Amino acid sequence: MKPHFHKVPLKLETSFSIRHDVLANFGTLWHYHPELELHFVKKGEGVRFIGDNISNFSTGEMLLLGENLPHTWRCKDQYFKPDSGLNVEATVIHFLPHCLGNDLLQLPEAYQIPKLYEKAKRGLVIKGETKRKLIDLMESALSAVNLNRLTILLSILSTLAESDEYESITSKHAFYQSDRADTDRFNKICTYTLTNYKREISLEEIASLSNLSVTSFCRYFKLMSKKTYYDFLTEIRISHVCRMLIEDNMTIEAICMECGFNNASNFYRHFKKIMGSTPVEYRKKYLNK
Repeated sequence: MKPHFHKVPLKLETSFSIRHDVLANFGTLWHYHPELELHFVKKGEGVRFIGDNISNFSTGEMLLLGENLPHTWRCKDQYFKPDSGLNVEATVIHFLPHCLGNDLLQLPEAYQIPKLYEKAKRGLVIKGETKRKLIDLMESALSAVNLNRLTILLSILSTLAESDEYESITSKHAFYQSDRADTDRFNKICTYTLTNYKREISLEEIASLSNLSVTSFCRYFKLMSKKTYYDFLTEIRISHVCRMLIEDNMTIEAICMECGFNNASNFYRHFKKIMGSTPVEYRKKYLNK
């Protein structure tokens, strides 16, 4: 699952990038960049791929992604329909680890920042009061200029570095870098799987799509993603099950079939393994919030 290198646009007169996006969807490109990324989803929902993790995203989520951590946000299918009337909205900051100067990171008062950067390599979901503070700071940064812009970035880094209101996203050793051929191959596999996850997808079918033999495909996919293709497919199906358990009144058995599981006992086993609870427990937890 090698990602595509992405060059983050940066104005010559600025040390970091901040933008407010309103788009039809977040696209589908699996990519990475040397900049850290603070990403606040103001509107939108779907499935996100961060390193080796597959999870749902929804309005209000905030993430900090470390340098060169591959990622993509894949919106629900409705967002790709021309006449859907839907759109996504996000505020995004990109900054290089040394954008404020190498000397800053050597100061005794700044010892927490390198530690933050190290944690961010696994990706962080930001929560609680920390997220609320960062939303205000990001909003202020959109219109800030000159030194005020830098002080806001320092405030953002300070807020993140001093907080413990976060959860790590990926495993410890999630990634590498790539060439264009592997990027295109993974994007094709990802798009095809997200479009067809509700039905059976054979290894012969997905290997043929990738222009590989079944043996070569299995070796390639395990080497690149640290998981089998069927583990990947199962995680995508479970992510859709989770969303339907919260949003729909369908029975668990009906949701199971709708998301591509043809065997109920296998479904319950996979759900418990990935989510750490039964579907009934998962639904109750969210409906009782």
